[in-house]
Amino acid sequence: MKSHLLPDFIVERIEERCNKCGVCVKQCPWGVFSWNEDKSDITIDYTKCVGCQRCVIYCPNKALIVKPYEGSYRPNSYWNREVISDIKKQAEQGGVILIGTGSDKPYKVYFDHILLNASQVTNPSIDPLREPMELRTFIGRKPDKLEIDPDDFEIKTEISPNLVIETPIMFAGMSYGALSYNAFLSLAMAAKEFGTKFCTGEGGLPRDMREEFGEVAIVQCASGRFGVDPEYLNCACAIEIKIGQGAKPGIGGHLPGEKVSRKISETRMIPEGTDALSPAPHHDIYSIEDLAMLIYALKEATNYEKPVFVKIAAVHNVAAIASGIVRAGADAIVIDGFRGGTGATPKVMRDHVGIPIEMAIAVVDQRLREEGIRHKCSIIASGGIRCSADVVKAIALGADAVYIGTAALIAMGCTMCQKCYTGKCAWGICTQDENLTKRLNPKVASKRVVNLLRAWSLEIKEMMGAMGINAIESLRGNREHLRGIGLEEWELRILGIKGAGEGFER
Repeated sequence: MKSHLLPDFIVERIEERCNKCGVCVKQCPWGVFSWNEDKSDITIDYTKCVGCQRCVIYCPNKALIVKPYEGSYRPNSYWNREVISDIKKQAEQGGVILIGTGSDKPYKVYFDHILLNASQVTNPSIDPLREPMELRTFIGRKPDKLEIDPDDFEIKTEISPNLVIETPIMFAGMSYGALSYNAFLSLAMAAKEFGTKFCTGEGGLPRDMREEFGEVAIVQCASGRFGVDPEYLNCACAIEIKIGQGAKPGIGGHLPGEKVSRKISETRMIPEGTDALSPAPHHDIYSIEDLAMLIYALKEATNYEKPVFVKIAAVHNVAAIASGIVRAGADAIVIDGFRGGTGATPKVMRDHVGIPIEMAIAVVDQRLREEGIRHKCSIIASGGIRCSADVVKAIALGADAVYIGTAALIAMGCTMCQKCYTGKCAWGICTQDENLTKRLNPKVASKRVVNLLRAWSLEIKEMMGAMGINAIESLRGNREHLRGIGLEEWELRILGIKGAGEGFER
């Protein structure tokens, strides 16, 4: 069947610069470049290009340009090129359109419509270069009150287990299988070096990593229960029950059998070469009471030494769901917004299901405060955190910390070509192809991620100092430091913030 699809990209070669070295042929896993019969020239089939830019970056003579294909259908704001292309794909393939990463729909980005406060005369700003700024964050349940022994001033109250992280940024759940071993290892190395944590996702934790990286690993217990056994649970610093995720709320996961190598099969405890299918629901959780049973079963299995998180997608009734999760005994709630990334999801789910993380944080924090149970759990915001300003705004809206996923992969080298599900990642990040995975050096990749965390942490200190705050604790849920711009009244109400120009309440 002849494809009716227009190309996504066009590849141009600057002939006077190209010396036919063949680097592009070697670097492209998509078959865009190939030698002709006598290897005297390189042919280009740009219809196969996904825009990963690997060839451009590695071309020694800078002879290549990859840019979007400019041709289009007759302009139509309703039946636009994306809609037409999706229909043509399904007419040719007869299946669900898969896509990687988070939603790229041009919905309003609320982080970009929120401005931060800055101190001036009456409340001077703080210089982070000369005064200590505290970013250390404690994730977990806090007591109703502290009882102090009056004689030796020791704390008598029993404290629930908490995670201690040196910056309010952790790495979101991205499984070994969706990620290459080298990418997965890079996140673990970066977390250990910087004093934060990484989530394993639902693919388990390789046994050869447990002794060295268990102390920084949040292990996930998802609907497929892949890799879950007592050793897996007890080697980690925390456990996360995954109910849903922002890129595909309400549906399960699928790792194709061709990606299930021997090592992945050992880690996930499934036969090599078989599909890893995660059911949409946990088949033992159909109520808050069922969830409570699993939470306490996990706490029993780990001698009540590990905090238990529950991860949910940001959906319309997220505040009520969060309230039930806290009452079920969770130590932290992970809320994943609709811009959360993934290796593979139906495009229609990614783009049309869920709500923005900014809204979800605000309504959950407010609901838990109104019910007097906000201290009983931490809130971790996930799904589309792009920069340090997003982190600060998320915390001011009510989060304790954030998860980053896509940003960490971009730091490693990802260029957001959105073809993660194909297993042909040119950067060696989302692939199990041994020829591609070796392109990612874990030492170099982890250093890049550590540099990102260091840069963001420095910027967070700068913003806190500008607000006259010297501890991240003072920022949490402090929405008086936020002002909306270009937002409707209902949006300001849900976010719980004032409009730009409105002063503090007296």
